[in-house]
Amino acid sequence: MLIAPDMVYICLKFNNLSKVKPYKGSELGKKEQVTHMFDTISKEYDGLNRVISFGIDVKWRKNVVALVKTSQPSRILDIATGTGDLAIALTDTSAHKIVGLDISQGMMDIGKKKLKEKHLEDKIEFVLGDSENLPFEANSFDAITVAFGIRNFENLEQGLSEIKRVLKPNGIFVILETSVPSKAPYKQGYAFYTKNILPLIGKLFSKDKSAYGYLSESASVFPHGENLNNILRKIGFIDVKHFPQTFGVATIYSASK
Repeated sequence: MLIAPDMVYICLKFNNLSKVKPYKGSELGKKEQVTHMFDTISKEYDGLNRVISFGIDVKWRKNVVALVKTSQPSRILDIATGTGDLAIALTDTSAHKIVGLDISQGMMDIGKKKLKEKHLEDKIEFVLGDSENLPFEANSFDAITVAFGIRNFENLEQGLSEIKRVLKPNGIFVILETSVPSKAPYKQGYAFYTKNILPLIGKLFSKDKSAYGYLSESASVFPHGENLNNILRKIGFIDVKHFPQTFGVATIYSASK
């Protein structure tokens, strides 16, 4: 049986992605390693994230919010919410309840301080949980978002299947994730930056020397563009689209159920 080149590429990407972990040589699984990594870098994450992305990630999140707004959701789930930046931005929608879920208590502890400062404790709830085993009933949310977290899933298909389960019919699912530019000179510039500059910034300013090397490596092997679209379709999502951001260094994906 012949196998389409795109499917071979996706399979190779899956294999590589499962092997990419923050701490090489550790006997812990990817999920446990990612949890430890984000707990460790939680206090420095927001500041370094602004530096690494030159602050453009704020605009990308605004674009996610604009997309979610079109569905006029009442209940939103923000998976891999981290310190809550996207969850907070989503308060600019019609939603009366936003749930932010993450496996890192350290990241959410930072987020809870933000909620208190902004008086959003009644509108946003943080839940410690696993994206691949969501603690919610089927058809619970009108909209689900994931920003810069989906490549950290230990089992991508399992996580996506869980998202589809808890998303309401006709609900919207939006992903914001790093991607690799395909056109010169952006492709070459991105490769140099992620391979050399990003890990160097991490080593200089982070107490976890492995974290930003992992974030760079995981971004380089994660399936993006039409390859991720095909995975979403395989899981059963419909109306799958993607929108490259800033020369393709990030991409927003939307899908429905």
